[in-house]
Amino acid sequence: MIQLHNVHKVYETKEGRVQAVDNVTLQIEKGEIYGIIGYSGAGKSTLIRLLNGLEQPTEGKVIVNNYDLTKAKGATLREARQKISMIFQHFNLLWSRTVEENIAFPLEIAKVPKEQRAARVKQLIQLVGLEGREKAYPSQLSGGQKQRVGIARALANNPEVLLCDEATSALDPETTDSILELLSSINKQLGLTIVLITHEMHVIQKICHRVAVMEAGKVVEEGDVISVFKHPQAAITKKFVSQIAGATQETQASVDQILANYQSGKVVKLSFIGQTTEQPVISQIIKQFNVHVNIIQGTITHTTSGPFGTLFVHIDGDEQQVNQALQLLTQHEIQTEVIKHV
Repeated sequence: MIQLHNVHKVYETKEGRVQAVDNVTLQIEKGEIYGIIGYSGAGKSTLIRLLNGLEQPTEGKVIVNNYDLTKAKGATLREARQKISMIFQHFNLLWSRTVEENIAFPLEIAKVPKEQRAARVKQLIQLVGLEGREKAYPSQLSGGQKQRVGIARALANNPEVLLCDEATSALDPETTDSILELLSSINKQLGLTIVLITHEMHVIQKICHRVAVMEAGKVVEEGDVISVFKHPQAAITKKFVSQIAGATQETQASVDQILANYQSGKVVKLSFIGQTTEQPVISQIIKQFNVHVNIIQGTITHTTSGPFGTLFVHIDGDEQQVNQALQLLTQHEIQTEVIKHV
């Protein structure tokens, strides 16, 4: 569906050359929700502009829905873009138009007959849950409702790819979740390929199937979400994962308190996925081995591939018994990482 082959994007500025995208190769499958995460300046916004043909790569190929956007021009490029739609952080609605008029706008440009436009707009309003708000103006809508209008408008011409550029960054957490749930529902109902650009790991965790992590224009890590969560490799990925995996300042404070109160043992981070989140492994190691376990902090996060959990514990006792307890946890497919030896 989407292929990037050795893509570079260089800007010439007064200060010199800026490498916004540096040798990126990706493949995004039809019908999946793919996340691209990075902090400001990582190159992710430039990358999404390459995907909709607003920018041309300095080197490499960008192929979307069998169209080579690096070669497409004129009518061919316009045809390619008709199947690629986009929603934005700040909605980009027409403030002088009502909800239904905003949604109808791309249909008007495409010269769709009035009756067909009205039928399509009604269908889209139902799809995004805006019944009863058809005659409202953007100034009368909440942030979540405005983004729903943006999504409906983006879907008007039946695109095959939906690009989302920080689409939830301006929303509160509860509204963010409702928009992500809507995007997930649309993905399932329409088989739409969705590419999400974000700096929030919560967005990736909530609905994405796979994720690419960008830093300084490069993709430093890529894979299915649950694998990246369980085995983050790059330092930047570990930082993102820590946002939702319980490795907070409060956790560090608890660890420091444990270190002050105990003179032995190990502080261990346990990571588990799927059915292992429901196994009573802590009680099992306490019963089977002569160890003391103090739970510091734990979280369970739900992803599209199943639950992912982390648990920080202090395990104390005979060193051999502690090591055997850790081995048992590993046998249960629970990843163990010794954070500190007390």
